[in-house]
Formats: sequence, structure tokens, C-alpha cells
Amino acid sequence: MSEDMQLSLALCRIGLYRCFRALCCKGPPPPRPEYDVVCIGLTGAGKTSLLSRLCSEGGDGIVPTTFSIKAVPFPNAILNVKELGADNIKKYWCRYYQGSQGVVFVLDSASSDEDLEAARNELHSALQHPQLCTLPFLILANHQDKPAKYFELEPLARGKRWILEGSSTDHVDAVKESFAQFISLLEDKDMQGARI
Repeated sequence: MSEDMQLSLALCRIGLYRCFRALCCKGPPPPRPEYDVVCIGLTGAGKTSLLSRLCSEGGDGIVPTTFSIKAVPFPNAILNVKELGADNIKKYWCRYYQGSQGVVFVLDSASSDEDLEAARNELHSALQHPQLCTLPFLILANHQDKPAKYFELEPLARGKRWILEGSSTDHVDAVKESFAQFISLLEDKDMQGARI
């Protein structure tokens, strides 16, 4: 084999090696950040149903939840969600707030005026709670939209980061988009903490 051919073959091998390394040997993808989030709302608001749909679990046989933890994967992050339910244990919810980096509040906007008033009061309490008041909030109005004005969020949420979105288990892509916005708020808070 001529010297020119050997050189060409060697260069070809180097090129293939570089190409192979570039395609195959980058190592594992970087880990996705994980955020600890608390999910609260009145019994029957749809917390468990929404989280089950986000985790691609079946929606059959869902019963009201007292407490559960789910790792909900998204393309750019993993949310470790502590779901707190059952109105009768509401006085203990604050024990699970510690270490939370964000809050998901789910309400049933198609419920009675009395239940909506209770949900509004609970939301106001959460927005003012010392362990939650500085955290990003995702407020999901399940089943149909009610205007933000009804929940009187503007005075309480002034200076806070929150998102109010309509949601439905029938429109999971819209719910995922709401969570993508929420993750952006969590990332922004993470970056602000890193700058301090």
C-alpha cells in the first residue's frame, strides 16, 4: 500500500473516531434539576387526578388523598410533589411545607360558591404563610376558568411570583405548559439564590 493511501486511511480512521466520539461517547446527559414542591387545595379539587395524568398513570379509581409524594418528570426538571389532601388534616399541612421550593394550589372552579370561598380563604392563607410567602405559586383553576379578580390575588400577590391558569385533566398539554412556566419561576428563584 502506498504511503499516500496509508495516510488517507489513517486520516479516515481519525475522522471516523472523532465522529464516533462526538455521536456516542458524550457520556450520560446532564442531570435534570429537582425541585421539592407542595401541592395543596381542598378535597375534591382534582390534585390527585392532575398529578396522575402528568405521571401518565391511569385515572381510574382515584380516591381522595391524605398524603402522597410523586416524582413528576418534565423535560427540563423533576418535581418532587408532596400532595396534601383531606380537609380534616389541614391543620397539619404546615408540617410538610419545610424545604418546599414552590407551591401548586389546585381549586375546583366549578364548585359551589361556598367551596370557592373556602378555597379562596385557603389560598390567601397559603400566600401569607411564613414558609410559603416567598415561594413561586402555580394556581390551577380546575374544570373551568374563574377570573383572577374573584380570588382577590392582586393585593396579596404583589411582589410575589405566581401563575393562575385554568386546567383540566382532558387537556394535559395545557397543564404541562402551566408547569413549564412554573418550572421557569423555580429556576429563576434558584438562580437568585445562587447570586446571593
